[in-house]
Amino acid sequence: MKTYNPNEIKNIALVGSAGSGKTTLAEAMMYEGGVIPRRGSVGAKNTSSDYRPVEQEYGSSVFPAVLYAEWKEQKLNFIDTPGADDFVGGVISALNVADTAVMVVNAVRGVEVGTEIISRHVKRLHKPMIFIINQLDHEKSNFEQAVEHAQASFGKKVVLVQYPVNQGNGFNRVVDVLKWEMYRWKTEGGKPEVLPIPDEELEKATEYRHALVEAAAENDEGLMELYFEKGSLTEDEMRAGIRKGLIARDMFPVFCVSAEKDMCVRRFMEFLVNVAPSAAAMPGMETTDGQLIPYNPEAPASAVVFTTTIEQHLGDINYFKVISGVIREGDDLINMTTGSKERIAQLYAVAGKNRTKVAELRAGDIGATVKLKGTKNGDTLNAKECTYVFPPIVYPNARFRTAVRAANKADEEKMAEVLYRMHEEDPSLLVEYSKELKQMILSGQGEFHLNTMKWRIEHNDKINIEYYAPKIPYRETITQYAQAEYRHKKQSGGAGQFGEVHMVIEPYTEGMPEPTSYKIGGTESKVSVKGKEEYDLPWGGKLVFYNCIVGGVIEARFMPAILKGIMEKMEEGPLTGSYARDIRVCIYDGKMHPVDSNEISFRLAGRHAFSEAFKKANPKILEPIYDVEVLVPDEYMGDVMGDLQTRRAMIMGMEADSGFQKLMAKAPLKEMQRYSTALSSITGGRASFTMNFSGYEKVPGDVQEELLKNYHETDDDE
Repeated sequence: MKTYNPNEIKNIALVGSAGSGKTTLAEAMMYEGGVIPRRGSVGAKNTSSDYRPVEQEYGSSVFPAVLYAEWKEQKLNFIDTPGADDFVGGVISALNVADTAVMVVNAVRGVEVGTEIISRHVKRLHKPMIFIINQLDHEKSNFEQAVEHAQASFGKKVVLVQYPVNQGNGFNRVVDVLKWEMYRWKTEGGKPEVLPIPDEELEKATEYRHALVEAAAENDEGLMELYFEKGSLTEDEMRAGIRKGLIARDMFPVFCVSAEKDMCVRRFMEFLVNVAPSAAAMPGMETTDGQLIPYNPEAPASAVVFTTTIEQHLGDINYFKVISGVIREGDDLINMTTGSKERIAQLYAVAGKNRTKVAELRAGDIGATVKLKGTKNGDTLNAKECTYVFPPIVYPNARFRTAVRAANKADEEKMAEVLYRMHEEDPSLLVEYSKELKQMILSGQGEFHLNTMKWRIEHNDKINIEYYAPKIPYRETITQYAQAEYRHKKQSGGAGQFGEVHMVIEPYTEGMPEPTSYKIGGTESKVSVKGKEEYDLPWGGKLVFYNCIVGGVIEARFMPAILKGIMEKMEEGPLTGSYARDIRVCIYDGKMHPVDSNEISFRLAGRHAFSEAFKKANPKILEPIYDVEVLVPDEYMGDVMGDLQTRRAMIMGMEADSGFQKLMAKAPLKEMQRYSTALSSITGGRASFTMNFSGYEKVPGDVQEELLKNYHETDDDE
């Protein structure tokens, strides 16, 4: 294979909703580029990109697949991404290294919520975007409606380069207003017959041509002057204007294809070669310290890993983009995350399940290597003299969580290893053993996402696992002052145990004044602060601990033991065993024994005194509250709002957003279990949502009573 320079490389992410035909389009592009001898199909389970067992089982993409085609002396790297919103992590990984996004739209369904959601990621990463209206051979295809949807969502920047003459059954003709030609295909597709635009299409074609010329001229003052002077632009001038418009995201060209019949695929690849920005035309990638690194093959070698797969017989396959310099087989590179050295033993250009060995890859190119020791997604690999560090890829917050365990306890350790390995492949899948909840928690983008992982574990790794309801990470706190004392005394022959602790506790709020007196036993008593310790708790909130002992009734050496006992009980709250927070404790009195007092005695005395005081201080349970944003079509707004209100959600507002309604609410985590499944059911899969942690709020009284009733005391401090 030829070694390509940045100006000869086009990096494309194929994105779009499930069922839009991205994988079929990728097959046609590789076939036309001579990478594969025949086109596979999703139905026949023999495509280059959907080659993993789970993808063949489901009939859809689960992972991003890196592919390429060589076309007219240029290399087109393209990444076929999953369409289901549950696998959006793969889309984001691809967009981070792509220079252009190709949004594939189903001609029957038009712009869907998935299209809108993905386009937001494209916009956030400021990537050029091209529309392909696919499946124009379907009997219910509606090109005009699909374009109207796109323009309603993305504005007049959506401009036609092509339109179909006879969409639906028998589709085989397209007018291209940039080339000013009509194409006609035989049944087998492929290379078309090039014809003049027929008279009956001239008026329509001329209208679209003027719109395209105006859009191209708007992005260049020189072209605008030429347009005013001549009334038109040449094809090369239009290409230059379209390229500038693409890079600036001021223009979204529209193409139409039948990927399944390989119609108009060659013409689209020609457009990518002639017009889509090359790696050299893009500004480069920004480092963590804000330095913009251009795709320069003469600079020191640096690459960023954007996805990893684990395959039988090969192990880890790391896919990377070369940002600067040249990566050669046999190079030793430094992983800037771990500081360890990695040997590039083998280099590949990748076409899904097929890999072609190459000697080197230059800046702007995408490839893969195997058997790196500790390199993960988002890591930067540099030559010794290079210090660039590129930021990690940012994935969406999880929207669905479950507890997981092996059906056979003997498989627990193996299951955990498999889950962590899956996280390396898909960083949007989060795996954590919660010490607080005493559960292994699996979090992802939706129920389908986690069920897919379960299928893989049970079929590929032969481990039966069970999903069950995850506990909610409640917090406990107090709402008023309380006092308690506790004497721990134990005698069993020889030295015994003795420790007595008197304390007051009160709610902690930021900026509250230091204590000077407390009401103890009905009398206002002054306190003298001898020492203060303030702790930001790992689970949120604070503990402030005061030593107010006078007269040496408890020696200072026992205060750390008392604090330890309090902290132990805060880690296992007195009400439900949840973490306690935002409490101020003052130790003002106590007793000790010259022989029997020791650290364990005061630890237990402090623990029990705190527990008693806590229960007297009008304790409250706090629950995690999330900010929820739901993107929903107008017709489902009432149903979605009604469902949220049954979940104790507070509607905060709503606004129009690119042809949809955005509903904003605050909702308790407890009520959002399985919400992704419910929302999909209510809206037929046409709505999506995001969740972000907001804070903790007190649970309603009836909910607290239910939690207390259901909690089984497990305290075994004796």
